[in-house]
Amino acid sequence: MRTELTVASWQATRDTLHLWTQVVGKIRMALTPPVNHWWHVTLYLSARGLSTGPIPVAGGILDIEFDFLEHELVLRTSDGGRHSFPLAGKSVAQFYEETLAALGSLGVDVSIHPVPNEVEVAIPFADDTTHCTYVPEQAQAFWRQLIDAQRLLQRFRSGFVGKVSPVHYFWGAMDLAVTRFSGRTAPAHPGGVPNCPDRVMVEGYSHEISSAGFWPGGGAEGAYYSYAYPAPAGFAEAPVPDGAFFSEEFGEFLLPYETVRRSPDPDALVLEFLEATYAAAARLGEWPLAQGAPRGRA
Repeated sequence: MRTELTVASWQATRDTLHLWTQVVGKIRMALTPPVNHWWHVTLYLSARGLSTGPIPVAGGILDIEFDFLEHELVLRTSDGGRHSFPLAGKSVAQFYEETLAALGSLGVDVSIHPVPNEVEVAIPFADDTTHCTYVPEQAQAFWRQLIDAQRLLQRFRSGFVGKVSPVHYFWGAMDLAVTRFSGRTAPAHPGGVPNCPDRVMVEGYSHEISSAGFWPGGGAEGAYYSYAYPAPAGFAEAPVPDGAFFSEEFGEFLLPYETVRRSPDPDALVLEFLEATYAAAARLGEWPLAQGAPRGRA
C-alpha cells in the first residue's frame, strides 16, 4: 500500500524539513573529501529515516540521522558518543543551534556556509524562526514515499553497466536520484539556480547524463522525474507510458505519484517510465553502446 500525501497538505513541514536537511548535508559536505558531481554531500535512506552515512572525523567516524520513527535527530561517533534531540517544536534557528551544540559535545568541530541553497528566499539558518513546523506523521509519510522510490530506483540502477551514481538524496532540491553517464563530457551548465553558485551546477553536470528520481513536487502527491543533460533533439517528444508527460516548465518527464499509486501495477509503471525515458536519452543522444548496454537480471 503506497502512502497518500498531498504536497499542499504538508507544505509547512516540508519547507522546515528541507532546511534542516540542508544544515545536516552541509556538515557532511564540510567534513567529507570531495567526490565528482557532489556525490560526497548527499544523504541516504536508512531503516529509520535519512542518514549522512559515515563521515570521517578525527580519530573515527560520525554519522547523523533523521529518525522518522522516534522523530529525533541522532548524532553518533565511533568512539561510543551519542547525542539526540527531538525534532518537533524547533525552528530552523533552534535546530541549527542544537545541531552545532551536539557536535561540540561529541568533540566534532565544523564550519559550514550557514545559508540555504536552491531556495528563492535564503534566510541564514541562525536567523530563521519563520520555518518551525514539524508534523511527525507527515515527515514519516514522506519517508515512506522515499522508501518506495528507493526500491524501484535501485532495481533500475542495476540494469546499467556504465558509470552510474548511487541512489542518493540531494538536500538542495529534496529529491532522491540516480544518474547514468554516457562517458562523454557535456557543455558547461549555464547555472542560474537560486542561491547556488554556478560552479556547483558546472561540476554536477560536467558529463552527459540521464537522471531520474522522485521529489515532493511536480504532481499533487509528488512525482517521479527523468531528464537528460544535454537534452538531445526530439527528447521531449519521446513516447512514455500513459499518465506520464513532458513538462515544459521543468524541462523533464514527470510521472505523478498519484498516478502510480492508483495504477493496477505501480512497480511496472514506474520501471517502464524509467526505462523508456533513459532509452530515449541514450538513443537520441547516440550514447556509446559500451556505456549504455543493459546488464542482464537474474
